[in-house]
Amino acid sequence: MPPFDIRFRRFVSLNTTIRLREGQLIVRLSDLLQAAPASVHEAIAHILLAKLYRKPIERSHAHRYRVYTQSEAVLRQTEQARQTRGRKQITTAVGRYYDLNEIFESVNRQFFFGLLGRPILTWSHHAARRLLGHYDAAHNTIMISRVFDGPRVPRYAIEYLMYHEMLHLKHPVRVKAGRRCVHSREFQAEERLFPQLQEAKAFLKLL
Repeated sequence: MPPFDIRFRRFVSLNTTIRLREGQLIVRLSDLLQAAPASVHEAIAHILLAKLYRKPIERSHAHRYRVYTQSEAVLRQTEQARQTRGRKQITTAVGRYYDLNEIFESVNRQFFFGLLGRPILTWSHHAARRLLGHYDAAHNTIMISRVFDGPRVPRYAIEYLMYHEMLHLKHPVRVKAGRRCVHSREFQAEERLFPQLQEAKAFLKLL
């Protein structure tokens, strides 16, 4: 077994990394895990070593780690760390062709009776094609990729994307049996109410 160099760092989230460098195993853990029980530390060690050496992860270790990190107390600490340590890159809500503020208000009136409070709205720095939209609860921000800010983008496509992220605002992430539920049944049922859902999804596949 090579020697270990294990240190806790002030990461924004529950990051854990392991690398083999010059005969030494370098492990970096989020300081949010420092107060975890010894059994959780053992589970983390097993998971990291299994990933490093491409071995199967035992279910008991994976379950123990998942239950701990998805507990209410740890989720609250993680959310607070993201708020205080994380940096959110905000550009502008006013694009060359579309104004996110106007899109939000239109969707809010049409589907939410105008009752949703408006979060921070921003276009992404780059025209990302992998992350088209994102709602960040820690910073109360909806980000839309600049790839949608163009003359060839139909309005229903960007309205659907905004509607999807606004549903995250209405239906926060839940934790059930130690697992995060991002798209609940209620979320999915409301998403199907979007009148041009199929057209919008078909357009997104072309990006």
